[in-house]
Amino acid sequence: MRGLRAVHRLVPGRHRHHRGSPRAERGARGGRRAKGGHFVTTDRPGFFGALPPVHRDRLLAFAREVSFPAGLRIFDEGGVADRFWVIRSGTVALDVYEPGRGTAVVETLGEGELLGWSWLFAPYHWHLGAQTRAPVSAYEFDAREVRDAIDADPAFGLAVTRCVAAVAIGRRLRACRTRLLDLYGPPGDVRQAGAGEVAP
Repeated sequence: MRGLRAVHRLVPGRHRHHRGSPRAERGARGGRRAKGGHFVTTDRPGFFGALPPVHRDRLLAFAREVSFPAGLRIFDEGGVADRFWVIRSGTVALDVYEPGRGTAVVETLGEGELLGWSWLFAPYHWHLGAQTRAPVSAYEFDAREVRDAIDADPAFGLAVTRCVAAVAIGRRLRACRTRLLDLYGPPGDVRQAGAGEVAP
């Protein structure tokens, strides 16, 4: 992915997903997961909070800690969606390219929110672009690893899919619709209607 330069910190071993071979312990980018220390799960609202604890903990077993500087392009619209993130701190702007207008921000994400859902649905290409607005720390997940776990465990798969749909897709679609109405909505719509009026 163009410009992607993350700093990785590996998730301690007690939250590691064991697959039975040393090679399988390696992270998505070749780093071996750590075998000690304390890895804190979160009970705050957001993507993790929407998952039942047993499935949240299983998902966290695939996580690795990463950080991004401000102004970094994380992914571009149309690129391969091979990873996703849950933001721990900082903000990320989601944007869409509009011919003749340039790049327009449709939503800004912050702590606890899911960054990326296109990894879950074929053909696994990003529908939006993403760029950090401030330094970001996040949990990063390898999409193929999580999809394999979803295929192997229907209960886990259903929980993750429902969470992605409820927390991410519905909100993102509403944000995109609002942005398109802001740009192309006709005069007299609901944002321009006077007090007490209902726009058609």
